[in-house]
Amino acid sequence: MASLTYELTLAGLAVGSAAALTGIGLIVTHRTTGVLNLAHGAVAMFCAYVLRQLVVDGGWPLLPAALLTLLVVAPGIGLVLDRAVFRPLARRGANPAQSLVASVGVFVLLVGAAVLLWGPGARDDAPVLLGDDPWAQLGAVVALACLVGAVTRWTRFGRELRAVVDNRPLAVLSGIDADRVAAAGWAFGSFTAGLTGVLLTPYVRLDPYGMPLLVIEVIAVAVIARMRSLPVAVAAALVIGVAQAQLTRLHPEGWAGPLLQAVGANLFVVALLVAALVLPGIGGKGVDALPPPVRSGRVPGGVWVVVGVLFLLPLGFAGSDLRTAIQVPALSVVLLSLVVVAGRGGQIALGQAAYAGLGALFTALLTARGVPGLVALGLAVPLVAVVGLLTGRPAIRRHGLALALVTLATGVAVSRFVLTQPYATAGLSLGRPAGFSDDRAFYALELLVLAGCLALVAALRRGRTGRALAALRDHEPGAEAAGVAVPRLKLLAFVLGAALAALGGGLLGMGLRAFDPEAYDPVRGLLWCAAVLVLGADSLLTPMAAAALLVTLDAGPYAGTAAALLGLLAAFTGRVPPLTNLLPQGGRPDTRAPGTSRPAAPGPTGPRGIRPVRTVDRRPSGPPPAAGGAAPPTGEPAPLSTSGSGGAAGAHPAGGRTRLRRPAPGDVPPPVPTLRAHHLTLTYPGGLTALDDVTLDLAPSRITALIGPNGAGKSTLFDCLAGALRPHRGRITLGGTDITSRTAHARTRLGIARTFQRLAVFPSLTVEENVRLGEEQGHVRNDPAAVERSLRLLGLAGPVRHETAAELPTGTLRRVELARALAGQPHTLLLDEPAAGLDAAETAALARILAALAADGLTVLVVEHDLDLVAGIADTVHTMEGGRIVS
Repeated sequence: MASLTYELTLAGLAVGSAAALTGIGLIVTHRTTGVLNLAHGAVAMFCAYVLRQLVVDGGWPLLPAALLTLLVVAPGIGLVLDRAVFRPLARRGANPAQSLVASVGVFVLLVGAAVLLWGPGARDDAPVLLGDDPWAQLGAVVALACLVGAVTRWTRFGRELRAVVDNRPLAVLSGIDADRVAAAGWAFGSFTAGLTGVLLTPYVRLDPYGMPLLVIEVIAVAVIARMRSLPVAVAAALVIGVAQAQLTRLHPEGWAGPLLQAVGANLFVVALLVAALVLPGIGGKGVDALPPPVRSGRVPGGVWVVVGVLFLLPLGFAGSDLRTAIQVPALSVVLLSLVVVAGRGGQIALGQAAYAGLGALFTALLTARGVPGLVALGLAVPLVAVVGLLTGRPAIRRHGLALALVTLATGVAVSRFVLTQPYATAGLSLGRPAGFSDDRAFYALELLVLAGCLALVAALRRGRTGRALAALRDHEPGAEAAGVAVPRLKLLAFVLGAALAALGGGLLGMGLRAFDPEAYDPVRGLLWCAAVLVLGADSLLTPMAAAALLVTLDAGPYAGTAAALLGLLAAFTGRVPPLTNLLPQGGRPDTRAPGTSRPAAPGPTGPRGIRPVRTVDRRPSGPPPAAGGAAPPTGEPAPLSTSGSGGAAGAHPAGGRTRLRRPAPGDVPPPVPTLRAHHLTLTYPGGLTALDDVTLDLAPSRITALIGPNGAGKSTLFDCLAGALRPHRGRITLGGTDITSRTAHARTRLGIARTFQRLAVFPSLTVEENVRLGEEQGHVRNDPAAVERSLRLLGLAGPVRHETAAELPTGTLRRVELARALAGQPHTLLLDEPAAGLDAAETAALARILAALAADGLTVLVVEHDLDLVAGIADTVHTMEGGRIVS
């Protein structure tokens, strides 16, 4: 027994050493470049193949071949990736999500290249570099970790590295060559990847698909180390490796025995799933999501006619065997799930293959129990939707890169513990439904299902839900501030995506008349994701084009062609736009609320299409507002905006007493609840106290201003009031009710609206759609007139209302954001540096509008550095310094 324990410990140390190398390489690459390199495993596999090619096929001695592979080929791959792929992305200011997509592309490209060069089969004749002595491997790993630590801590390069990690722009201004640091990080990361591949080959077969997936699993150690601590990564790798080896001696009995045994044999997968779900994630909220599309995803009718004809051709001109063509509609439905999650929701989903596999599995299990085929498929879809709900609920708490890791971990776990396990899939077969055994009949059935799914997703893109999804994709914090229930909407996207993937997966299995777990491998899921992102995730044409491309290329004489081509395009995602952008585009989809119509063009305007706006009396008196919502003119006219965009073209005058919430005659407006902060304290990690026992009352019908130097705590207090942050101590009340635990979107629906220092508009929506979203999700909903009042008040009722927000200048976008906040008819308005980016005339117009809003009964809080603006509008001014209100 002692001998077995010792041998298993040695085997665990060997695997743990290779996992530790992966953790070291990923952490160094991430710290020097900010990239989560999912291609690490593919680089490891490729280098292992190169070493085998040199030694086995080329007859090289092992040592020279290993030196060439590890010191030339592996770092060379890293340098090529840096110069050709990731450095251009960094210079273009790409966000982390785009870099992650590029790394997925590199992964797929290297897998496809390996299949093209060496074939898809596994090899068991790879050379062994360090023998079977795990102590030698462990010593190499520890020595490498110590070397990295020493270089980081005690050398000039290490100081430059830490400077680049802390603040890359500042490091560049200090004279540090950040590109050189990043290149060194890529070279070292690829070296560790190559060494990982070489060390793993004695323990696993060399396989273009298996080894990259195995290395993906051990990303867990880097996630546990939070992409920062090398000692933690090494320790975690060794502990998990030894524990996994020791668990192989267990042979539990009972119905759960096979599952427990599978868990013990795949402990790195369990660690990855737990770490991705439980530990603090990498990335940030709203800064590492997929960017919005640059063009409308609507496809002209003529293109749809051509596509329809092409999909119908196999029915008329192909023979009786449609084995290849029959896969295209089913795969299109699977890929349509990615359009929902990634294209409309903007979320990086890397585990859709798992839901497709579960759809095929549940369909096969039900048909094996005598359920008719179509009924079995119909039951499998909601079953997988429930799985999507259960897996999506914990996942939606994550954002960007962390969410991508969660979905990837979920996909790997489903594959390892369900789809590839004999206890779940042994002896399963999958036939076609009665009446559809013929290829032509089944193909026609698939086309009908695909058409229905396309119609469903097209409907999802329109109306209230479509606008909310677009807002979530474009700017998640802004969507929350507009009142969108982001968690609920994310969950809707995930559940619908899981259901569509299950439907497509079941059809795919029926078409092939077999349940094949390899058809739903996580690596294949990465290929599907790359295909959709390359072609354009927001276009309904994409899943059909991607499916046709994947099936056609895979059916050709050269396996791996599809992966190599799509991987290459995805790797250059920063330079190559989505290919559907090359098609002629139709008009924007109609996302207006039912029953609304576009207003007629306005009458003549002043110079450059700008209408004058009346000045505002600070405390107006006199006759009530006119029926149109604007007061009689008071004072001299002044331009609302001096931008040349025509943003105010056709705008109606906005007087000092324009009411956004007009009570019926004889009604008394309800009292405005008071927003109060009681003894708020918030300390950031590292001990920085941002708020120190802060108490603040916001008086109704008055403008309160917060001023102070940068770092005084103004924005932190503002975010606590808005619900973006939760204080560690103290409470926030609204009308005496404690709302400290309420989320940002819940506070918006309570009547607390906000704007952002950095613009939070939704660039893929028009001006009117941005404002309408505020009315649909805000404090007072289902009042379409509020949209018109807000547009008129902010000078946006002219032709600019139909322009996409991405095309407008800063001054106009500030008004769009404010109009969106007002369309929800809030009683409290929180403005974070609303004059940022405005010129003098725009700032003056803003001051008049804010004064009018306060006169109309709104509670207004302004955080602003423009002291002239503050002096002109504020009734009460508070100064913050060091996290306290000092005056």
